[in-house]
Amino acid sequence: MIELHRVTRAYATPAGRVAAVDDVSLNVGAGELVALTGRSGSGKSTLLNLIAGIDVADSGVVRVDGQVLDGRSERTLARWRGATVGVVFQFFQLLPTLTIAENVMLPMDFLGTRPARERYDRAMQLLARVGIADQARKLPMMLSGGQQQRVAIARALANDPAVITADEPTGNLDTESAALVLSLFAELAAAGTTIVLATHERDIADMASYIVELRDGRIVTSRTFEGQGGHASTSASGNVAQQGGWR
Repeated sequence: MIELHRVTRAYATPAGRVAAVDDVSLNVGAGELVALTGRSGSGKSTLLNLIAGIDVADSGVVRVDGQVLDGRSERTLARWRGATVGVVFQFFQLLPTLTIAENVMLPMDFLGTRPARERYDRAMQLLARVGIADQARKLPMMLSGGQQQRVAIARALANDPAVITADEPTGNLDTESAALVLSLFAELAAAGTTIVLATHERDIADMASYIVELRDGRIVTSRTFEGQGGHASTSASGNVAQQGGWR
């Protein structure tokens, strides 16, 4: 579902050129939940942006759902992303003047993926799936952080994407809300959606099929629980550590 081959993305800084993602290769199978871990600045967000087509690699190949992203225009990438990738942000990114249902309808409005008369019903189905259909007519400011993140997940699912990326989706949530959001991701992966998320949550290890640790833009450790069934593979210039109890 996701293939990155020797991908590098660098930025110019006052201190010189810095590679946020440095010669990384990553393969993720359909229906896997992959957790990206590492300190702030390790390259997690940049890697997610490359997968979602929000950012473009300087070198290497990024292929998602069979489509090579390199060389596409920003407009083409935006339409591709709307149909293929659902993006969940740490700070929710809900439009404050729209109701919860209207926020969930936005991706459908953007792509016209469903007849207009069906979009509200679709939004309500998704809000019910994440357990907050009763909040549909409220504005985002009236909801808790955990509820807003569930709205963001429902919005990410609006066009039935093959892939979901999530950048620290539980970073601003209390423990109970974070556990609920993570369980939603696990359910989505079990249903066949491929999910790649950046997280500091240790509990994700109990539900992830694969965990990748980044440091200075490179993969330093890749781990799969025995028996999880994951078959993702990773490499960064051949530097992949092996740890007991994992493979």
